[in-house]
Amino acid sequence: MKIKKRNLYLILFLGIQIMLMRWIENIPSFIETYYSKCIYLYISYLMRILFGWIPFSVGDLLIFSFLLYTIRFIYLLFKTRFQEFVDKIAGIIAFTSVIYFCFYLFWGLNYFREPLSKNLGYKTKIYTNEQLIDISTYLISQLNATHMEITKSDSLEINIPYSNEKIYSLAKNGYENLSKNFPQFTYKYGKAKSSLMSLIQSYNGTSGYLNPFTGEAQVNDKIPKTIMPTTTCHEMAHQIGFAAENEANFIGFLAALSNDDLYFKYSAYRMATRYVIFELYKRDKKKYREIYETINIGIIKDFTASSAFWEKYKNPIEPIIKKGYNAYLKSNNQREGINSYNYVVDLLISHFKKNDSKINEKKV
Repeated sequence: MKIKKRNLYLILFLGIQIMLMRWIENIPSFIETYYSKCIYLYISYLMRILFGWIPFSVGDLLIFSFLLYTIRFIYLLFKTRFQEFVDKIAGIIAFTSVIYFCFYLFWGLNYFREPLSKNLGYKTKIYTNEQLIDISTYLISQLNATHMEITKSDSLEINIPYSNEKIYSLAKNGYENLSKNFPQFTYKYGKAKSSLMSLIQSYNGTSGYLNPFTGEAQVNDKIPKTIMPTTTCHEMAHQIGFAAENEANFIGFLAALSNDDLYFKYSAYRMATRYVIFELYKRDKKKYREIYETINIGIIKDFTASSAFWEKYKNPIEPIIKKGYNAYLKSNNQREGINSYNYVVDLLISHFKKNDSKINEKKV
């Protein structure tokens, strides 16, 4: 059976692309200089100008359309009893070649840029238990103080009174403040959006995602409000070219903390605290319990409510999806896969050691 020449060329091109990517992943300085800090900036600006003003998620509609087309394709395949099967398979591989090319051109090459620690001049290294205890104590003190400033009571749970749209708008203010000291985190045009697939995201255990084909930052609008500021800032970090999850988490923390809004600051300290005490739990459970007891009761209620939210959506398919995402991360220069999220602690310790005089007094 004859295969269309166009499909043959695209199949060949896919092989070339895969070999090229194996070469590119070993030259991060080239990606940093010529793609992430140059070509990608214009691509991301263009995407946010084209799609940022649209109130709904164009990227989600593309995904829905693709799923419908896939269902139709499978239906017709069985209906025609697999006629021209080879040519159709060739067409699928050819289409994959186009998607592969667009993914890495529009955003994916950012996975292979230089580490954020180098970009910021941080010297990350294996941290000691003492350093982990010190930063945990410091972050909890800041979290407690912010919580008290908002609620005036250590036992009240925080309720963020903003609409989702207001959170997305306010998030830009944090980036504006952050860019004054860190111009590499400048955010222009557009803002985050609520995902049309928020319910699906809840079931697969995700708070948001970036659509690489439209450059839209998608937020699961069903998650607890105290998570939304940092989640929004995290997805915006992906938009400005930071693909690694641990780096996007750290930048999201900085952007939320740089916001003048107290609810954003609370969300920032909340996220950072959870990361560091989780690491402390893995290293020293006794010290973890001691430190955990110093957290305000109202914050514990917030943690409990967040856990209950995710527990409500637990299902047998979620672990399978996470395994798939884990494989995806590992294939894109994140060797620790999903566990790379926890390496944000390295950046937190380096940041506070360099920039915060209060914590330096404790020799973190």
